[in-house]
Amino acid sequence: MIKSNFLEFPTDPLENGIEKVEKLIRENLTEIDNLISIKNKNYLNFVAPISDLHRKMHELIVPISHIHYVKNSQKSKDIYTAILPQLSNYDSEISQNLEIFRGLKEISEEGLNSEQLKVLHDMLLDFRLNGAELQENQKERLKIIDSELSELSNNFYQNSQDDIDSYSLEIFDKNDVAEMPESELNSAKSESNDKTSWKFNLKGPSYLAYMTNGNNRTLREDLYRAYVTVGKNNISIIDKILKLRNERAVLLGFNNFAELSIADKMASNTEAVLDFLYKLANKTRLKAKNEFENLKKFSKLENIASYDIAYYSEKYRKEFLAIDEEKFRPYFERDMTIKGTFNFLSHLFEIEFNKVENIDLWHSDAELYEIKDKNSNKIIGRLYLDLEAREGKRNGAWMEGWESHRVYENKEYLASAFIVCNFPKATETQKALWRHDDLHTFLHEMGHALHHILSEVNESPISGTDGVEWDAVEFPSQFLENFSYEPQFLQSFAQHYQTSDYLSIEMINSLVKAKNFQSAMKTVRQLEFSIFDFKLHMGNYQGNEIQNLLNSIRKDLVPLLPPEYNRSQNNFSHIFSGGYSAGYYSYKWAEVLSADLYLEMIDKGIFESGLNLKFRDEVLKKGGSASMSELFYKILNRQPDETKLLRLHGID
Repeated sequence: MIKSNFLEFPTDPLENGIEKVEKLIRENLTEIDNLISIKNKNYLNFVAPISDLHRKMHELIVPISHIHYVKNSQKSKDIYTAILPQLSNYDSEISQNLEIFRGLKEISEEGLNSEQLKVLHDMLLDFRLNGAELQENQKERLKIIDSELSELSNNFYQNSQDDIDSYSLEIFDKNDVAEMPESELNSAKSESNDKTSWKFNLKGPSYLAYMTNGNNRTLREDLYRAYVTVGKNNISIIDKILKLRNERAVLLGFNNFAELSIADKMASNTEAVLDFLYKLANKTRLKAKNEFENLKKFSKLENIASYDIAYYSEKYRKEFLAIDEEKFRPYFERDMTIKGTFNFLSHLFEIEFNKVENIDLWHSDAELYEIKDKNSNKIIGRLYLDLEAREGKRNGAWMEGWESHRVYENKEYLASAFIVCNFPKATETQKALWRHDDLHTFLHEMGHALHHILSEVNESPISGTDGVEWDAVEFPSQFLENFSYEPQFLQSFAQHYQTSDYLSIEMINSLVKAKNFQSAMKTVRQLEFSIFDFKLHMGNYQGNEIQNLLNSIRKDLVPLLPPEYNRSQNNFSHIFSGGYSAGYYSYKWAEVLSADLYLEMIDKGIFESGLNLKFRDEVLKKGGSASMSELFYKILNRQPDETKLLRLHGID
């Protein structure tokens, strides 16, 4: 078997981007006509080539979308906006092509291995969910819907990004930043015309810095108001998205979009999802209320507001739990933390990370690592890192798979993935020091990346994170993030970047103790998002009905109602410009799996239990080749235990 080289990231993915996409669309459509004309169709001459056409398009589009998100410019906006409707039409034309669908139904299952069967079954389901069995006029309508939804989702994202990029809070009075840690002040400091000021924006690190340590309450509210009103131009877009999604679901024979959404997920029906969410809500809301009352009492504010929560929570945490985030940051210097994380993961999964030097990427912040299997000493994948916040970069953190492990025409292709974050950047006078939360985020995204890169599945549609049920895809990422509180991991690398002292066991114990600080309040917040998302897509809500639904959920669930001007749904990118529509519950659903396995491993010994290698072999290497419920059962020989999730968060 011949092993391939990796794709090299293009010098300028945007160059002739529109023309390249149009050319590949034409070539793929011509090839599809050729495949349809084959008389005796089988897996190798029909299914596999169709899958490879999808792979070619994905590998072309990902660098373009990647640049759009990490190096946003007018050029990237124009190109990305131009190709979206073409891609949507292309996807619709393929996914609704009755001749392809008929060809797939002709394929004999005899002699196919389990991976090939999974690909075939998934493709047939995808065709049904994309309208292959509809009448021609219905197909045309579905194609229009999908094109409009693609464009609306991009507009939603761009509106939010424009609001985020255009806002800046500039503070000139040092008294208003008197409680800010030195590292945060250095990051925010600005010198102009012999005047010193401190600038804060709506990107994660900057926003959180002032909300947690900014002592001027009026300025905190200004910043909070700007944050929760991002996406003010998205109101009509949300109405259109919801209307089109509901129409799409009804066209395909479902009662609502939520039913359509879970058709290929682990959850059996909509009632099972809501039962799961409300079961957790009933076990957490009382504790959340108690946590809030304690915070309110500590703050001594009668009219405590949403923009006070982060500030007083940080003070409360420091005073009663002896946790000061700033005291931990010197132990999480960027390079040392990455190295320590890679060393731990190398031991955990018997792999090795090697940095590729002297390579030109899209930004000087970006890095490339090759991952090697320690047992075979063979390179198995590539990992791109782009971890620092900067202007023109999409907020948040994410992983995206570029190449997938596969075997095609007797040639093995290896996987590659991107991890993008928005962590603090080093300055001329200050090293890049991460928050503990940044380490937590990094581990989360590493879980996604390793799920994609370590795959040994030979069929690209189900390799890595592809083909994994959406409500299970967070399992590996949530599993890994739990180690950010694990002493055995932290004491393996966490040294003070100036003194070289290791993080003491006392500090680690305090960090572990603080892990579940206000855990019920945090859980309730996630349940608020999940229930809102799912109920929103079970109905046909428009206009003020959306806000009324959210208000009713908050009234029933959260201990403090936000101010009337809060319109956070207008920036709910996960469900309006991401892949989590009627699927935000997946975070909690998958967390049951991750909490169960993690605690089982901790109880029996991280390396002594052998569960680390079982997890690698049964989950990370298997990708989407089987249902996650089946893969999980192979690790623990039982069904997931929901009580472990409550134990993990100290709510039981």
